[in-house]
Amino acid sequence: MRLRIACLLIPAIWYVAGCKDSTSPGRFAAASVTAGTQHTCSLATGGAGHCWGWNLYGQLGLAHADSNPHTTPASVSGSLTFAALSAGGYHTCGLTAAGAAYCWGSGVHGQLGNGSTADDPVPAAASGGLAFTAVSAGLYHTCALATGGAAYCWGYNVAGALGIGSADTAAHKLPAAVSGGLSFQAVSAGGYHTCALTAAGAAYCWGDNADGQLGDASNAASAVPVPVSGALTFTAISAGGYHTCGLTSGALVYCWGSNSYGELGTGTTSSSTRPEPLPGGLTFAAVSAGLLHTCGVTTQGAAYCWGYNDAGQLGNGSAANDSLPVAVGGSLRFAAISAGGYHSCALTASGAVYCWGYGQFGQIGNGSQNTVYVPVLTSSP
Repeated sequence: MRLRIACLLIPAIWYVAGCKDSTSPGRFAAASVTAGTQHTCSLATGGAGHCWGWNLYGQLGLAHADSNPHTTPASVSGSLTFAALSAGGYHTCGLTAAGAAYCWGSGVHGQLGNGSTADDPVPAAASGGLAFTAVSAGLYHTCALATGGAAYCWGYNVAGALGIGSADTAAHKLPAAVSGGLSFQAVSAGGYHTCALTAAGAAYCWGDNADGQLGDASNAASAVPVPVSGALTFTAISAGGYHTCGLTSGALVYCWGSNSYGELGTGTTSSSTRPEPLPGGLTFAAVSAGLLHTCGVTTQGAAYCWGYNDAGQLGNGSAANDSLPVAVGGSLRFAAISAGGYHSCALTASGAVYCWGYGQFGQIGNGSQNTVYVPVLTSSP
């Protein structure tokens, strides 16, 4: 759509050309946003957590679980303030400034890390008293980095997703050290696999590899970290549902793994067991692998997405899959982006949160259950 429409009259189409990013008077400014499978969370600049969307397992942290759609951001219960949040499949985890990890929501596989398999709608501290610098909630498991760089994981260990040297389907209810003694500076928990980066930018992955998502030029699962092939130097890594993407020191995006819907962004639907570069000459500042799609923010702040698009999660106004990066509608400029299950969210430099895609559970956060095909501004808490 290229028509200029009054933004204030039709708030659902803040994306149109001429509609500026706004954090209107009294509106909260977010420091980060994270999209889960069917819910979304954001972190206010003061450290307060807010979540919206599906809450069947208590993944919004509202001190109760329910099946109602929560269509606007609501405060995470308790008096905790966070330095980071990560929305997973059906649970959420946060990290305090002191490095304590808290998780809430579904706990059936032990993914809350509190020694239980019970769901918990209130943030519960991960057991062990470890201090962490990063946390990442995956589909059914969670991983975090201790202050010395050691990786710990807990939850569902199918195909070795926890990296503890063995694979099983038991609930791992406590943080366990990842095998190998490697030190990492970033970690990302995906569907049934996990990836991490060393301080030197070397990528390692472990877990399920049926689609090549470990990037080690094979399809063999691994219960211990294996190096990603290609000797690339990465500054960021993101594990999706069945694929992985990384951002190199040269601001280029490489992806590997499943590509049934074009989520690798290579212009084909052929999967790859090795990192493949995105064509087109775009340079990126951020990349996020979702369930079956991927999004990135260029060095100029423009958002692009690629892959599965049945619910408009690519944000380009259509529902057609695309195996090449397509520009997200609206000419907005973003500082960060997060690809979730069937929706995507992004953050402007001024702290405004925009989301697009599947909205049945309220995960868009604009007060409706509508599916939207272009970015819309979320409501204030």
